[in-house]
Amino acid sequence: MRVILHSDLNACYASIECLQRPELKDVPMAVGGDPEKRHGIILAKNQLAKQAGVKTAEPLWQARAKCPGLVIVPPHYQLYWRYCQQVRQIYLSYTNLVEPFGIDESWLDVTSSQQLFGSGEVIAEAIRQRVKSETGLTVSIGVSFNKVFAKLGSDYKKPDAVTVISPENFRRIVWPLPAADLLFVGRATVAKLSEHGIQTIGQLAETPEDTLSRLLGKQGALLSAYANGLDTSPVLPYDSKQSLKSVSNGATPPHDIRTPQEGRILLLILAESVAERLREHGLLCRTVQLGLRQKSLRHFQRQRQLARPTALTKEIYDAACQLLYACYDWREPLRSLTISADDVIPANEACWQPSLFENEAGRGREEKLERVLDGLRERFGRTAVQRGAVLLDSDFRQIDPRFRHD
Repeated sequence: MRVILHSDLNACYASIECLQRPELKDVPMAVGGDPEKRHGIILAKNQLAKQAGVKTAEPLWQARAKCPGLVIVPPHYQLYWRYCQQVRQIYLSYTNLVEPFGIDESWLDVTSSQQLFGSGEVIAEAIRQRVKSETGLTVSIGVSFNKVFAKLGSDYKKPDAVTVISPENFRRIVWPLPAADLLFVGRATVAKLSEHGIQTIGQLAETPEDTLSRLLGKQGALLSAYANGLDTSPVLPYDSKQSLKSVSNGATPPHDIRTPQEGRILLLILAESVAERLREHGLLCRTVQLGLRQKSLRHFQRQRQLARPTALTKEIYDAACQLLYACYDWREPLRSLTISADDVIPANEACWQPSLFENEAGRGREEKLERVLDGLRERFGRTAVQRGAVLLDSDFRQIDPRFRHD
C-alpha cells in the first residue's frame, strides 16, 4: 500500500513575517496588498486575526471592519520563496518524490522511505519537528494511502499537527466532511451537488457513479473515485519536467492600461518571467496565449502557435504583442494581462525544420545571454538586472515578475 504525505505550511506568509518581526506575533496581523495599487486583499493572516474573523482573499476594508486593530504588512515574495525552498530541502532528505502544490504545499510519496525512516506517521512527525526547529515555521501534515486523502488530512487539524487517514478510518474521518472540502470541488460543483441533496463527501461517495456523470460529466466519475478513496494519481519526482503542462504569469498593474505602449511594457515583464521559468524547468513552448481583462472585468483569451518551440523572452514577447495588437481596439482600458506558454515539451525532445533565413548563431547568443541574466538574478535578486523600458515606468517597475499578481 502506498504511503503519501501532504505537508502544508501554516499561514505561510504571515508566519514568515512574524519570524522577521517578532512583535507581530502578539497582535492580529495579516499580509495584504496595497489598496492604492489595487491589490487590496488579505493574502494571509495569523491566528489572532483568524479568531477575529479575518479571511484570506477578502478586501482589506472588510477585514479592518471586522478587526479594527488589524496590522497589515506588505508581501515580501522573495523572502517567502527562500523559506519555502528551505522547507522543500527537508522534504527531499526523505524522498525524491516531492510534488509541489503551490509555493507552500507539497505531496511526498514515502512508501519506499519507510525502510530507512520508519512509518509514514513517524516520517511526518520527524518532518514537522525539523521544519519547526530549522526554520521556525510550522506545518500540518496528512498521512494517507492516496494524494486526495493526504490533502484532506493536512487540512483536518491545524496548526502544527499530523493526521493519519487510513483505509480503516477514512469513512469515519472523511465522509462527514462537506463535499466542498474534497480536492477540485469548486463553488459551481458544490451548488450542483447541493441541488440534488449531496452535501457531504460520504453522500458523494454513496451516489452512483452514473448519476454523478450525468450531473457533472467526466468530473463526476473522478469525484466518485476520490470520495471512495480510489485516487491512484502518482506523486511526481521533484525534478520532473513533465509535471508542467503550461507556464503562465499575469499582473494587475497600479493603473489601468490605456495605451498599446503601456501594454507592451507589462507584456515584456510577463514574457521575461514566463521564459525564465520555462528554462528553469528545461521546457519549450509551442503556443503563446494572451489573456486580457478589461476595466469592466470582461475577460477573453487569444492564442498563437509559434513557428518553432522556444523559451526565449523576445519570441514569447513578440507573439504576445502581435496578439494584443490584432485583437484589441482600446475603446476600454485593460485592467490586467496574462501570458501563458502552452503546449510545452522538454527542450531535449524538441524538433523543427529550421528556415533558411533564421539566424541560428544570433539565436544561440540570445539564449546564452538570457541564461546569464537568470544566473545574475538568482544570485543577486530579481531587480539586479532590469530592462530599460521597465525602469522608465515607476509603476511597472514595482511588479515582481516571479509571482502572479492577478
